[in-house]
Amino acid sequence: MMSAMLQLVLLACVAPFLSANHENMNHLMITPQSPVLEIGTNFTATCMIINTAEVTADDLYWTVSKTTIPSEKYTKINETALSVTIPVTDEKPEWLYCRSRITSAYTQLNPGKFLHAIISEKGYPPEKPENLSCIAVQDKKVISRNISCSWEPGRDSRLTTTYTLHVKVITSPQTFNTSTYKNSAQVTLEIFPDHMTLEIWVEAKNGLGKVESEHLREDAGWFVKTNPPSDVKVISEKSFPTSLLINWTQPIAKEHMKLTYEIRFCPNGSQSWTYVPLVDTAKDIQSFRLQKLRPDTVYVTQVRCKNAREGHGYWSDWSTNATKRTPEDRPTSKPDLWLLNNTSEGVNGRHVTLIAKDPESANGKITRFDMKIKHGSRDWKSVQVNMSEADRSSSQRNITVLQLDDSGSIKVRITAINSVGKSPEAVLGIHDKVHELTPVEGLKVEPCGAQLCLEWKPPNSATEYVVEWRAYGDQMDWQRENRSTRNTAIKGNLEKFVCYKVSVYAIYSGWIGKPAIVEAFLEQGAPLEGPSVRLNGTPGRNEAVLVWEEIPKNKQQGFITNYTICYTDGIKRYDIVVPGNTTSYTLTSLSRNTKYDVWIKASTIGGSTNGFNHSFTTLKYGPGEIEAIVVGVSLGFLFIVLMTMLLCFYKKDVLKENCWPQIPNPGESTIGNWSPDYPLKAETPKENCLSGISVLDMDVCDGKSVFEEDKTSLPLKKDKYLSEEHSSGIGGSSCMSSPRQSVSDSDEGGDIADTTANTVQYSSVVASNAYKGQNPNSQSQQAIFSRSESTQPLLDSEENPDMLMQEGSRQSQRFPRQSCFTHSARNQDSTNHADFNQLEMEQQEVLEPLDFCPLEEDFEQITPTDGQSARGSSYMPQLGGYRPQ
Repeated sequence: MMSAMLQLVLLACVAPFLSANHENMNHLMITPQSPVLEIGTNFTATCMIINTAEVTADDLYWTVSKTTIPSEKYTKINETALSVTIPVTDEKPEWLYCRSRITSAYTQLNPGKFLHAIISEKGYPPEKPENLSCIAVQDKKVISRNISCSWEPGRDSRLTTTYTLHVKVITSPQTFNTSTYKNSAQVTLEIFPDHMTLEIWVEAKNGLGKVESEHLREDAGWFVKTNPPSDVKVISEKSFPTSLLINWTQPIAKEHMKLTYEIRFCPNGSQSWTYVPLVDTAKDIQSFRLQKLRPDTVYVTQVRCKNAREGHGYWSDWSTNATKRTPEDRPTSKPDLWLLNNTSEGVNGRHVTLIAKDPESANGKITRFDMKIKHGSRDWKSVQVNMSEADRSSSQRNITVLQLDDSGSIKVRITAINSVGKSPEAVLGIHDKVHELTPVEGLKVEPCGAQLCLEWKPPNSATEYVVEWRAYGDQMDWQRENRSTRNTAIKGNLEKFVCYKVSVYAIYSGWIGKPAIVEAFLEQGAPLEGPSVRLNGTPGRNEAVLVWEEIPKNKQQGFITNYTICYTDGIKRYDIVVPGNTTSYTLTSLSRNTKYDVWIKASTIGGSTNGFNHSFTTLKYGPGEIEAIVVGVSLGFLFIVLMTMLLCFYKKDVLKENCWPQIPNPGESTIGNWSPDYPLKAETPKENCLSGISVLDMDVCDGKSVFEEDKTSLPLKKDKYLSEEHSSGIGGSSCMSSPRQSVSDSDEGGDIADTTANTVQYSSVVASNAYKGQNPNSQSQQAIFSRSESTQPLLDSEENPDMLMQEGSRQSQRFPRQSCFTHSARNQDSTNHADFNQLEMEQQEVLEPLDFCPLEEDFEQITPTDGQSARGSSYMPQLGGYRPQ
């Protein structure tokens, strides 16, 4: 109600001004104009109707941006005023509109006069500034009159906030101030009020209110920061090798302020400062002696100061560095003696290389080492080693190379000497391999941050341990651990991707035990290069042997977990994974006469790297394959030949019977005994077959007929000869009773005669006269009746005896008589030998049917003489017989 009354009062005040310019103003107006709103509160605005009766409060409505505010949040003050209450939640500024509905033609024609809007600024009241601090620095020889202050403003109010710094001297009514929008400011006084009290505070103010910080009420010296001490000098005194004397000048006069000092120092190059206790420098002093320093060490010294009153003022900056070396003193610690290389066997004995570090407390430059060496039970032998300037600049150096006996052990004692004196003695004993002492057990080396951490199980009676690490190269270092150590970390500077060979030696009263060795990486990565693969020998038909070398240790950058063999024939790729300790592999199941590309990929836990490609082509034939084929074929052929020869040997009778058929022997035929004109022989003929072909040579020369010498005997047998020559079915011997197949050859080739199923028997009467040039036997006057069995059918001349005479006459006219006739016998008897059995065989061969017929022009025809008819026969020179025509 009070808010509505205040708005009416405000409207009454502004109404005269609005009516004066009502023609140029809107008919709607919102109050308050451009408000500053606190986020989290409610805001009430009122819309008033001015100089019009076209609309009333009932025609008004509110919108925020494009959203209409519900009518439940409206409050009607009167007919010309309507208020709305909304919460302030969003931090972004928003437009609040008061609008009128169209109620008449006037409002429709003047919509802009029935619309009004305001935009609000949102934020928070300012927070109280905290942690106010002020400082006045030294300007030349006095304190500056400028006081600089800073504070923490608190949270962002999201409104424009002004900060005003106030500085007031208590004894003076004047206050010095300055305003800023930042969280720091500077006030300039007329003069710095030494030994007076100051009051300082800050006021923060914005559109939602203002607030002041706590008031600082302190002595003016409480805010002072002087310059650092000047002319700082460090003095080294030879009689005091462990101390340095420091002098400086006070930065401001004591009349202005009494000061206290702080001193710090460290060895040159180190960042670990040592601070002198404040209780030792609380007095008003300008010099101080540093004690318990290391001899022959360069130290850096700094000094600063502040107000001597407790809790007052700020420490000045540190003075510039003052550097000085302490004097030398005799070494207070023994040198660190160790093995550079493990004991190695040589031609003349063992060789041991020793290395020594300067004593940790060398207290000066080491000029030489005095050594004593004892071989087994021998006496001590002294050796003096002078150090060169180059050696003196190094923290570790070789001592000497000793040639020792193969048997026994050695013991070495060494002292370091500088310009003042000698160090305590270091002892190192080296056993021979036969008496090596027990090593530590269960050594583990793992990376932990930027170091390698070690852990082991100690053996009994070990007095100390030496941890040695070697990179694959020239880098080598070691450190000593006491007897109670079970785990430690390598204190040297280690690099990533470098393989370190870490060894832990147990020391037994100066004697070195056998080392436990482990390789380790601080961090692993992919190898710098892959392995180069090549073939071992030449590739085979379907296999190839690959070999490769291990990647050098300095390029592995990690432990090789495995190798991947990749190869391709241009169409398909194959991958084979093999263990990391493998350096060769045989590829199998390759295709013959095919080109392959192969490469090796080396992998660590940090990555993989491919090697270079290598190409090869498999053979078309494997080694010895062609020779095996040739040998196999040759052996097969030899086997077939041998088997054929064996078969021929064991089956010679079968082959003989099939390839060379048996011809009956006419000499053993019974045909002569069978003739009805002669009595049977008392002796029965043998029942065997002719095993060969009998040949009888006959010559007809000088125009004589074949039987010219036998003309006297031929007519006597003419009738019987002709009557018997075509007889068939006459009994025969057992060797002629079965059909057989004969083959004959001629000069122009042989003809294969048909074999008939039935046996055809031939018979003829042969004159008893002997052939030309042969002497007849005692039975030459008897006619011989010959019989033959043949599978060849009868010729026309045999079936028609009447035509035989005519054919004989024609044939005698066709062939000349001057031709000679040759007949070869098996035993080639002489022309004077006339045997009846031989004649009978020859007659039988003449009459034996042949299966192969030579051509007519190869035959000699025999024509009967003296009117005798004879069966036409063709003579076959190749087989030595006549074949019936």
